[in-house]
Amino acid sequence: MNDAPSALNLTSIRKSFGAVAAVENLDLSVEPGALVSLLGPSGCGKTTTLRMVAGFELPDSGEIRIGGQDVTRLAPNRRGLGMVFQSYSLFPHRTVGENIGFGLRMSGASKQVQSDEVRRMLDMVHLTGREDMYPSQLSGGQQQRVALARALVVNPRVLLLDEPLGALDKALRESMQFEIREMQQRLEITTLLVTHDQEEAMSMSDQIAVMQGGRILQLGAPNTIYDRPESAFVANFLGTSNLFEGVVTGAGLQTQAGLLPMPRPSTAKHATLSVRPERIVLGEAAAHLPQALLGRIIAASFRGSYAAYRLALADGTEVIAHRQADAGLGQTGLGIGEEIPFGWAVTESVLVEETQE
Repeated sequence: MNDAPSALNLTSIRKSFGAVAAVENLDLSVEPGALVSLLGPSGCGKTTTLRMVAGFELPDSGEIRIGGQDVTRLAPNRRGLGMVFQSYSLFPHRTVGENIGFGLRMSGASKQVQSDEVRRMLDMVHLTGREDMYPSQLSGGQQQRVALARALVVNPRVLLLDEPLGALDKALRESMQFEIREMQQRLEITTLLVTHDQEEAMSMSDQIAVMQGGRILQLGAPNTIYDRPESAFVANFLGTSNLFEGVVTGAGLQTQAGLLPMPRPSTAKHATLSVRPERIVLGEAAAHLPQALLGRIIAASFRGSYAAYRLALADGTEVIAHRQADAGLGQTGLGIGEEIPFGWAVTESVLVEETQE
């Protein structure tokens, strides 16, 4: 049994601003070397949680521990943290080298140590030779690398990333996701990331904490949360999902779309069935599936490697389905107005939000 403390531990954290509860009874443990993302919409409490870990906000109650040490009331500069902001927050009048070495200089490190460490970080973030340039002379991606180097050079116990890639364009953002993740794994540095970007959380995290209303609704590995969401909110926020609400019967789930088979028995009276768009089978291949639903294509969109379809059932229910692209560039294989069978394997669906009401 491993009795070593978590690198970061939040216990029963609460925070209100006036009458508004920003964080409610939040518990979270981050293991050494792991990257955990706080994912959720604006106002869910993820940034407030990060700011409490950083020491910029004090919790109303609860405890924050880093490496087993209680830092709940400790000043930010005594917590041993590194932080990267969305806006970079670089000093415009200081060179790249001066920006990176700022934390070392403030801690009293010798000039030789500062020089050696700055040189090492420049090499790590691929900015060797740019130490005498100013932030305004760098691209957005290069500025973000400087901000990351400045956070890492002090050898922090925990790295905090606050929407670090939000200011970058899509292509550069995706490239930086790989770079930051590779660096984080190589350094084995414990990291807490705040983001509203689902793809960013999925591609960078060991675990994702999906938040709503100041609470963590579900915590787990990205593939687990995606494949097995525990609520309709999580199913729809992390990706796209088709949700079928209905009454549980001995034969299945009675929904507006019809009687649908369930992936497992349930003792609840009501439940919601979640089916991902890419799990839906379209056309003749769906004819042998248990539900054998019929839908008319009312919208189609080419999205590169796949085509997205919106189907309408006779009762008005709408379903989104994805199919691997099988037509020419910029085209979809199925046309608007076509009526086709569709369905899914029972094991590809998930029961969420089961209630006794």
